[in-house]
Amino acid sequence: MLAFTVTTNSPPLVSTGARFKVSAEKFPSFLPKQVDNIKDSFARKLASKIERLPVHVGFTENCIMSSVVKPSIQSNTSPVVLLHGFDSSCLEWRYTYPLLEEAGLETWAVDILGWGFSDLERLPPCNVASKREHFYQLWKSHIKRPMILVGPSLGAAVAIDFAVNHPEAVQNLVLIDASVYAEGTGNLANLPRIVAYAGVYLLKSIPLRFYVNVLAFNGISLSTSIDWTNVGRLHCLFPWWEDATVNFMISGGYNVSDQIDQVKQKTLIIWGEDDKIISNKLAVRLHCELPDAIIHQIPDCGHLPHVERPSSVAKLILEFIGENCKVEAQSLSQH
Repeated sequence: MLAFTVTTNSPPLVSTGARFKVSAEKFPSFLPKQVDNIKDSFARKLASKIERLPVHVGFTENCIMSSVVKPSIQSNTSPVVLLHGFDSSCLEWRYTYPLLEEAGLETWAVDILGWGFSDLERLPPCNVASKREHFYQLWKSHIKRPMILVGPSLGAAVAIDFAVNHPEAVQNLVLIDASVYAEGTGNLANLPRIVAYAGVYLLKSIPLRFYVNVLAFNGISLSTSIDWTNVGRLHCLFPWWEDATVNFMISGGYNVSDQIDQVKQKTLIIWGEDDKIISNKLAVRLHCELPDAIIHQIPDCGHLPHVERPSSVAKLILEFIGENCKVEAQSLSQH
């Protein structure tokens, strides 16, 4: 039975001014050693659960050891699979993941090919088609059941692209502050490689990452912003990160605006009302263009509600799943 008791306007799971006692987690040996410097106890806990699973793909002879957080429980409902945003990792879900599991949901957090903590020492192509096939083979080999696919920011574009190309794998979609109207990487795709690498080097820099945190979140403290910056750039410390990111950049990136009306799955749209990165006006546009969607906006919340308002996001996902289960049960009873 699914059960969850929070209110939609509840504060973040972690007070933005909280001081964390650093716990002595045992981290996987493949994580960058700088993981030890992270103070956020939720990030440390989730990082300790990351593992690598073998994924065989058609675009390289090498098996890709792919980073995920596997569910600790199995349920009768469809598994919930959490993607992340652009150039990020499964650690985005450090606050919401435990809430979903506590509610009885079978929950995966998956790193998109080219980002996160997968082993890419033998660098595969990291374009859209490769990311899609990698995720499909991971689903086919390890998840194996139609899923509720959750995509925040650029992860929403990944989710839409995947759902349209592999509808058999996706039961429902949840799109959070969705970045789905950008025309790929735009002019960045035409940059000379040396310029692209310079841009990627800047992307990894602490000042830029810190500035993005300021834009993404509402009123977090300086100490929290610094720690979240360290969480957000941890995957950038792998030696292959620059190559993988440049590969994606020059490939053209995601352009899914023409796919939106092809989405067959019922979709939940979640949006932070105070998003300074993607206007919530686009939430209304997306709601209008998706064939079967509902929308919920979260007040006093920025671009990443699953980090800033995890209780609200978990509650909305749980209610969405519960309502769909009721509809399915009613449909079965009529036959």
